[in-house]
Amino acid sequence: MKTILAIAATAAILGGVLTMPDTAEAKGCLKGAAVGGVAGHMVGSGHGVAGAAAGCAVGHHEANKKADKKEQENQQHANSQNGAASDQTKQ
Repeated sequence: MKTILAIAATAAILGGVLTMPDTAEAKGCLKGAAVGGVAGHMVGSGHGVAGAAAGCAVGHHEANKKADKKEQENQQHANSQNGAASDQTKQ
């Protein structure tokens, strides 16, 4: 019975990953899933899959926050350089 549930859970997770529209944006998911799977396994029997799913979600969320912060910093840097260039052309 456990093997049937494990196979069904694996198929559901893989099916969800494969049907995602932009699977290349899975940043943070693999690391989070690995950590969550190990943590779930340590908690008790059958919690590894749930831990991996939760870890994937958290890892993806954290990677998105990091990417947004980096994008904002790049935008601010570009704006400051464009402002300096326009100041030079005015002189």
